[in-house]
Amino acid sequence: MRALVDGRDYLAELARALARVGDGDAVLLVGWRADADELLDDDGPSVGEAFAAAARRGAVVRGLLWRSHPEAIGYVLEVNRALARSLNAAGGLVLLDQRIRLIGSHHQKFVVLTGASGDVAFLGGIDLARSRRDGRAHDGDQQARPLAPEYGPTPPQHDVQLEVRAPAVRDVERVFRERWEDPAPLTRWPWQTTSDRRHDLPRTPDQLPPPAPAPAEAGSCAVQLLRTYPRRRPAYPFAPAGERSVARGFAKALARARRLVYVEDQYLWSREVARIFAAALRRSPELRVIAVVPRHPDGEGRLHSLTSLLGRNYAWQMVEEAGGDRVQLFDLENEAGTPVYVHAKVTIVDDVWAAVGSANLNRRSWTHDSELTAAVLDEERDHREPADPGGRGDGARAFARNLRLTLMREHLGRADGDDLDLLDPDGAAEVTLRAAAELDEWRAAGRTGPRPAGRLRAHPRRGGGGLLLRGLVSPVYDLAYDPDGRPWRMRARRRF
Repeated sequence: MRALVDGRDYLAELARALARVGDGDAVLLVGWRADADELLDDDGPSVGEAFAAAARRGAVVRGLLWRSHPEAIGYVLEVNRALARSLNAAGGLVLLDQRIRLIGSHHQKFVVLTGASGDVAFLGGIDLARSRRDGRAHDGDQQARPLAPEYGPTPPQHDVQLEVRAPAVRDVERVFRERWEDPAPLTRWPWQTTSDRRHDLPRTPDQLPPPAPAPAEAGSCAVQLLRTYPRRRPAYPFAPAGERSVARGFAKALARARRLVYVEDQYLWSREVARIFAAALRRSPELRVIAVVPRHPDGEGRLHSLTSLLGRNYAWQMVEEAGGDRVQLFDLENEAGTPVYVHAKVTIVDDVWAAVGSANLNRRSWTHDSELTAAVLDEERDHREPADPGGRGDGARAFARNLRLTLMREHLGRADGDDLDLLDPDGAAEVTLRAAAELDEWRAAGRTGPRPAGRLRAHPRRGGGGLLLRGLVSPVYDLAYDPDGRPWRMRARRRF
C-alpha cells in the first residue's frame, strides 16, 4: 500500500505500470473525466497513447467513462468520447456510461492492471485529465483546463491516489466487473443513444475474461472498499437499494474519534456530514478537527459561488458551534501566491484509520453519485509518542500517521522527517495555526521581508447573501449541487 501525493507522481507511476503490460494482461479503466492528450510523464506518453499501446500489445483494455453532458455547459462529454473512440480504434472497448440518477454522475476514479505483468490498482481522487499533473511545488499542470480565474492560467492542484496491491486488487476489479455486467442500457435518453450511434460508439459490453486467483497476501495493511450507489430504477443488480457504505464507514470511524480528525476535501459541506462531525466533537472534549479545503469554488458565476458558499458555510457553522477553537479550517497557496485547488478526498482519524478515494464529504458523494473510497487499517504500529493518541488501545498505525505527516509537511514547506512537533494532535494544531497566521500577516503587511514557510492560510468565512437570496439559492443547492440519492424513508429517519 502506498499513497501517491499529487498527480505528477501518480501519473508517472501509472505510465510505468502500463509500459509493463503485455499480451493477455487486463487493463480496466474507470473515470469521471479522461483527456487523451494529457501527458503521463514529462516525455510522454499521453493517456491515450499509453492505453492504446497496451491494447495493441494484446492487453484486454476495457473502460467505463461517465457519459456526462456537453462541454458547452461545463461538462466533459467530448473529451470522454474522444478517448473512448481512440482506445476502441486501438482494439480496446470503452463505454460511455450514463446508468445513473438524474443530475448524477459516475465519479469513481480507478485503474486496475492484472496478469503476468503484476497485479496493481490505483484509486483515489485523481482523474486522467488536464490540470491533474501537478507536483509538490504546486506550480500547476502546463496542460491546463480553466477553473475560477483566481487560480490563474495553469491552476495548481493538490490530490492523492492510492497504489493497492495483494488481494485488495481483486476487490477493486470486482467493482469494475459489477458495473460492466450491469444489464441496464448505458443511457435511457433517445437523443443520447442517437448521438452515440452517430459517433460510432459501442453501446453494449462484451464478456470479460474470468478473474484470476487473488494475489498472495502481502504487506501489513487491511483495505476495505467503501462505495456509494444511489437507489436507481432499474436497480443496480449489485446494489438493489443503493449502497452507502462510504457514509456508514465515515460515521463509524468518526464515532471513535478522540484526539484528531485530519481532513482534505474538495467539497466539505452538507448538513448530514456536519452532524456527524459535530456529534464527534461534542462526544470527545479533546478532539480537534483540522481541515484543508479550496479557497475558491472551482467554477465561475454568481449562482455557483453562492451555492458553494451556502453549503460550506452552513455545514462549517454547525461544526464550529460544536467544537469552537478546536476546529481549524485552512486553504493553500503556492510560493507565487496563487491559490492551490484542493481536489483531495482524505480523512485520517486518530492516526489509526485512513480513507482515500473519490468520495467528497457531502451528501452527493455519500448518497447520489457512484463513488469508491479505500479505508486503510495498518497492522503495523507507529511507536512514536503519543503511541496511542485516541486512548482506545488501537495504537497509532504506520500508514495513517505517515500519510498525515507527509501531507502536513508538504503544506508546511518542510523536508521529509521534519515532523516531531506534529506527532501530538495539540502540537500539530498549534503548528498549523501559527504557520497560517504568519503567512496571513506577511500578506497583510504588504509582503515585505522573507516569505514565511509553507502554504497554509486561514480559510475566510464568507457570507452567503441575505435571507431572500439564500431562500432562492437553497432549492438549487439541494436539487442540483448536493442531491440526495437515498430512499425517502431513509431520508426521513436521517439514516444511511
